[in-house]
Amino acid sequence: MNKLTQIIKNFWNDESGATAVEYGLMVALIAVVIIGSVQLVGTNLDTVFGAIATALQGV
Repeated sequence: MNKLTQIIKNFWNDESGATAVEYGLMVALIAVVIIGSVQLVGTNLDTVFGAIATALQGV
């Protein structure tokens, strides 16, 4: 019974899984920032290319 108690205590005090969760949250946050940036840049590029296309149609 003492060995089982020790195994449970070791499992309870093990924090190695918490580090993996923290890294996962950081990766998710970075991915959200990258996706937002790409969407913003894509929208701006679409506007620029639209203006260029309009200007070229008048030539």
